[in-house]
Formats: sequence, C-alpha cells, structure tokens
Amino acid sequence: MSATGLQVGTEREPATTRRRRILPRALLAVAGLLFLLSLVRVITGANDIDSAGTLSATIGLAVPIAMAGLGGLWAERAGVVNIGLEGMLILGTFGAGWAGYQWGAWAGVVAGVLLGAIGGLVHAVATITFGVDHIVSGVAINILGLGATQYLAAVAFEGVPGGGSTQSPSVPDLPALTVPGVADGLGTIADKQWFFVSDVAAALRALTDNVSVLTIIAVLLIIGTYIILWRTAFGLRLRSCGENPAAAETLGVNVYKYKYIAVLVSGGMAGLGGAFLAIVASSSYRDGQTGGRGFIGLAAMIFGNWRPGGLAAGAGLFGYTDALRLRSGGTSVHALLLVLVFLMVVIAAWQIYRKQPPIRPIVTGGFAALILIWFLLTDVVPADFTGMTPYVATLLVLALASQRLRMPAADGVIYRRGEAG
Repeated sequence: MSATGLQVGTEREPATTRRRRILPRALLAVAGLLFLLSLVRVITGANDIDSAGTLSATIGLAVPIAMAGLGGLWAERAGVVNIGLEGMLILGTFGAGWAGYQWGAWAGVVAGVLLGAIGGLVHAVATITFGVDHIVSGVAINILGLGATQYLAAVAFEGVPGGGSTQSPSVPDLPALTVPGVADGLGTIADKQWFFVSDVAAALRALTDNVSVLTIIAVLLIIGTYIILWRTAFGLRLRSCGENPAAAETLGVNVYKYKYIAVLVSGGMAGLGGAFLAIVASSSYRDGQTGGRGFIGLAAMIFGNWRPGGLAAGAGLFGYTDALRLRSGGTSVHALLLVLVFLMVVIAAWQIYRKQPPIRPIVTGGFAALILIWFLLTDVVPADFTGMTPYVATLLVLALASQRLRMPAADGVIYRRGEAG
C-alpha cells in the first residue's frame, strides 16, 4: 500500500471506530434514562412518568416534530434556512384532511406531502432563484400557509357533513401494527411496578403495541436520511452546497439543483408531519392543530447538531414533555423536576471532568439546587407552567447544548450562480 493510501486509511479509522460505538452508546444512554425514570418513579410515586401509555403518547407526539426537524435538516444541510416549517406543516394537515376524507387515508398522506412540497417549492424559488433573505421568506411561508389553509378550509369543508370552516370531516385511520403475543405479556410485567424491569417492559410495549404504520415510515425516513446524506455521493454533493457552494460549483456540482431538491424534500417531510397530525393524531384536519410543532422541530434539529440521530433524540424529548403535560398534568411534571435535578448534576460533573471553565459547572449546579428547592417546597406544578413544559424544555435543552453545536458553514448565505469564478 502506498504512503497516501496508508495515510487515508489511518485518518478514516477513528471515524469508523466512532460510528461503531454510536449504537452501544445510544442503547446505554436509553438504559440510563430508563433507570433514572424508574428511580424517580419509586421516590415520587408518579407511576405514569414512564408508563406504556405515556411512552406510546411520546412516540405519537414526537413523529410530527421529528418530520418537521428532518425537513429542516435537509434544507439547512444544503445551505437554506427553513423557518417556514410551521407553514409547511399546516399545509400538510389541510392536504391530509381534504384528500383523506374523500379518497382515504393514504390519499391524505400523499396530498399532505405534496402540499408541504409546494410550500417548499415557494421557499426555494424565493431564496435560491431570487435571493430573498431566508428568514423573510420563511416567515412569509408561515403566514401564507396559515392564511391559505383557513381560506381553503372554509371553501372546502363548509356545509359538508362533519366538517366546518375550522375542521374537515373525519379521515379514516391508517393501519397500526401490534406484535402478537408480546404486547400483552409486556403489559403484565409493566403493571407489576417492579424497579427498572417494569420500566423496560413498558418501553418495549410502547414499541410493539398499536404502532401506526406512519410512525414506522417516519423511523425509516430518519434512517434513510442518514444513509443518503452521509453514505452516498449524492449526499456528499448536497452537503457540500451547505458548506462551501462556490467550491462545490468549481467541482462540477449544480448547486441550484441540489438546493432545490433539498428544499422540496424539506417541505415534503414537513407535510408528512402535518399528515400525521391530521390522520393519526386527531383523525381530521383542525385549525391550529400544529401548535408550533414546526418551530419545535427546528429546535430539535439544532439540538441534534444537524444530524438525524440527535434530531430524533430531541424530538423524543420534546414529545415526552408534551405527553406528560397532556396525560398527567402537574403531578408528573413535578416528578420531572427531580429528573431534571439528577441530569443537571450529571452535566455539572461532566463539565468538571472535561475541565471546562469553572463558571459552567457552577451555573449548572446552581440551577440544579434551585430546581431541587422548587421540588421540595411544592407538590404539584401549577397548571399554567405545565402548559409551558414543552417550550421551556426546548429553551433549556438548546441552552445546555449550545457549546457543541456546529451549523453548516454556508447555512443561510445567499448564493448566486457563478460566484466561484
């Protein structure tokens, strides 16, 4: 082997080793989190904090967030900031409701994806072809998406049985999968409330009982995104447009084409998230049902450092806090304060171990102490704060993760063809 070949092999080996460690580390992190939740459940008696119902609701609430975040990842990896995800999500909900009640659930899914992609196309034309500021275009898409769907809903659903100006008639359900003979047994073990064992059983039951086929598709899209963007020549070219489009153009990459593809896929992903909300989560289109999930998806993407695995973890976190709010209210959110205390203590210890500036572990430890005092002096989190839980979690996670984030170098930069010359 030549010296060059040896050098390349040596340089690649650490990256390969790191990739092999990702799955074991992820499984260890999940096991550690379940152990922590089990410990808090025993201490506080909040049995719903990691029940099968809560975890199943978490999956359902995380999917539209993950799809919006995945759409943002595709666009921003190609250098286009897409804060219009909320508008594209809204377009997806309307498309699913409009086509779903007329032609069936799968037609609703297709229509949701197509309308989301149309929103992406408008954003692409504005930002890529005409060089409009990405933030301005994204805000416009959000406004147009909301206004257009409200107008179209009044036209399409007014006077239709079961419909109205703010909602569509009922949409048929998509198939859901259950692993026969497994879910019931896991449910029996989960009901025993054994330390850690029942918590693992509850998590496995949530993954094997009444799982929507659209949830499975969403998981496959997350995996497929990683494979396409990080394991193919197409993905390398697309990511190069988000890092250094001028250099990519000198190497023969059609930067405009790859940006257009990325933003169209971005809109389609967000539209799929909207279709999930309309078909799986609520069985109809309803005005305002996205609830800012497009923005939370954007936060999940940033939390995940513009990578699919981290994005999925962020979506799961935000979905979990929302599930606790909806299912148990202040009692379980109160128990979540103790979980937060333990996590912040671990973060502070990690910061000390990594020899970060002393101010960071001091601030982290100070917040942990304040939250512990709050937990000890109260029994239930007020209802007003409970409703804020997903959004507070979003801000807190982004603040804690900000030190390790690295966005694509040319993300949001307006690029004109021929700049390489």
